[in-house]
Amino acid sequence: MSNPEYKKYCCVTCDLIYDEEIGFPEEGIPAGTLFEDIPDDWTCPECSASKSDFFLTN
Repeated sequence: MSNPEYKKYCCVTCDLIYDEEIGFPEEGIPAGTLFEDIPDDWTCPECSASKSDFFLTN
């Protein structure tokens, strides 16, 4: 069984990186959570930008 290839996403407003491998445990998003599986109403914990304001970095 192979691990999925995790991706990183960057906030266009504040440059915060969301790394799927790490997640945001302090925000209730466990490690390994794919970006597509984060609720659509989630916002950036640094600047409150919407999920749609993140872009794929790799």
